[in-house]
Amino acid sequence: NNSYTLSFLLAFFVLILFRLAFSINILSSTESLTISSNRTLVSPGNVFQLGFFRTNSSSRWYLGIWYKKLSERTYVWVANRDNSLPNSIGTLKISNMNLVLLDYSNKPVWSTNLTRGNERSPVVAELLANGNFVMRHSNNNDASEFLWQSFDYPTDTLLPEMKLGYDLKTGLNRFLTSWRSSDDPSSGNFSYKLETRGLPEFYLSSENFPRHRSGPWNGIRFSGIPEDQKLSYMVYNFTENSEEVAYTFRMTNTSIYSRLTVTYLGEFQRLTWNPLIGIWNRFWSSPVDPQCDTYIMCGPYSYCDVNTSPICNCIQGFNPSNVQQWDLRVWAGGCIRRTQLSCSGDGFTRMKNMKLPETTMATVDRSIGVKECEKRCLSNCNCTAFANADIRNGGTGCVIWTGALEDIRTYFAEGQDLYVRLAAADLV
Repeated sequence: NNSYTLSFLLAFFVLILFRLAFSINILSSTESLTISSNRTLVSPGNVFQLGFFRTNSSSRWYLGIWYKKLSERTYVWVANRDNSLPNSIGTLKISNMNLVLLDYSNKPVWSTNLTRGNERSPVVAELLANGNFVMRHSNNNDASEFLWQSFDYPTDTLLPEMKLGYDLKTGLNRFLTSWRSSDDPSSGNFSYKLETRGLPEFYLSSENFPRHRSGPWNGIRFSGIPEDQKLSYMVYNFTENSEEVAYTFRMTNTSIYSRLTVTYLGEFQRLTWNPLIGIWNRFWSSPVDPQCDTYIMCGPYSYCDVNTSPICNCIQGFNPSNVQQWDLRVWAGGCIRRTQLSCSGDGFTRMKNMKLPETTMATVDRSIGVKECEKRCLSNCNCTAFANADIRNGGTGCVIWTGALEDIRTYFAEGQDLYVRLAAADLV
């Protein structure tokens, strides 16, 4: 009998040690996390941790996810960013097939808000190795059948394997929203969001007013973010099909931490952790140039060039629409044509190294090349410009603009060719 008790105790201690050695990443339907218990979930691989936190200057509590091992506490997701817990009483648990966060009076301040019938198998919540917090049936690990996932509801940060953009099957648009300040995770003024009309591109906006445009995806990168060059340890992907229009990136070397974030100051940045000195290294930030990267800095039919003075220039064949304003460096009115198009006999001026004009009103045909594109533009009297949709392999696909050309800039070495339609008299 004694040996039975001993083996039972031994098994019990082994279990305890096992739980300590292998940090738990699953919350079952019978468990809860509370602020007072200080318990957290830790992802397999020990990279991410989920639990309750409060920021330095605040007594309000949040449920969030952060990097576990970094010396600088860096939050990547916050559940209840706009419904904080007023004091140190809070509970996360699974209730009626939903994750709910309850305050001191047991009132829900946040929930996954799913409406589902009473399903058979129990559900669990799990923090995955990539930082995705998911709710799933306990007997089903299939990612396509998650009941809910935090990756669908980003805060201000895009982690590897997260998607930014539309899931066309569910109608969900995943976008980033900045913190209110460096110490306040509630929704701030800036968002980074995909616009899918025409050729898809991202907009950095402040209170729904565009501040910066990424330029369309050209097969390699977004034309307005030339700094996002090929890094050997990172793979980028932009998918546009009947199921989704979304950008994602992943790390080929998972020991390197990299993330995209929109800051409370209105910058969209790529940050990579430098373990040697223990700081986040800013790889690039957009807008890069405070003038030429500002949305529609120069008005229609003009382009921004950091190497000219003034920085706004009319496209060949166009003049300032208001010379006095232009001389005062007020460029909003842009430029107007010298010679009206006659629809026949028009030609094109080729502008190199350009960020393509805003594409919300453009039409795209990926099945034809640049020669066919030129013909199609000429045969449409309203066509004002055309370009390749994809710059790989010498250029493929066709984008056609029929309205004013806006928010264009030139780059020193990046960018792509834009063909602007001019009357014969202006082609000289």
